[in-house]
Amino acid sequence: MLQGLTLALDDSEWNEQVRNETGMQRLDRNWAELLQELRVLQTGVQLLTGFLLTLPFQTRFTTLDTFDRTVYLLTVGLSVTATGLFIAPVGLHRGLFRRHARHVMVAVAHRLAIAGLATLALAIVGVVLLIFDVVAGRTVGMAAAAAIVLVLLTLWLAVPAYIRNVAEENHPPLNEDDMLS
Repeated sequence: MLQGLTLALDDSEWNEQVRNETGMQRLDRNWAELLQELRVLQTGVQLLTGFLLTLPFQTRFTTLDTFDRTVYLLTVGLSVTATGLFIAPVGLHRGLFRRHARHVMVAVAHRLAIAGLATLALAIVGVVLLIFDVVAGRTVGMAAAAAIVLVLLTLWLAVPAYIRNVAEENHPPLNEDDMLS
């Protein structure tokens, strides 16, 4: 199974031979794939933000202690920041449209997406902490937050790193630019 993934690391040569794809076509494809990923992320983070923004208008919100209110405010801030990071590539595209800067747009949007994922992960941890703390108590809230940290680190970092390392052992990437796709 992992052997098929190793081909993706030899992108430049592989894309030219198999896809008959030029460097510019590859950048266009990378941009389109990144935008599709951002569409999925934007929907999720906007739903999370919308949920968070309704909480202060619930009658039970006034019973939250200082810790819970602080967690809530930090979580809202993180969720709104993640939204901004995921939408930022659109502004980048508007600012660089017709400037022949596709390589820069792909590289910067890639970094914005990673920053957005990290911020979203923190917001998810905050939501879990807040909900479990309010429903089951502080100790359970802390334990649930720690558990979700482990889950997200495993799914978003450890699994991709493991697959990438196995693939690189069989077929090392040609250069740093090949790692962007």
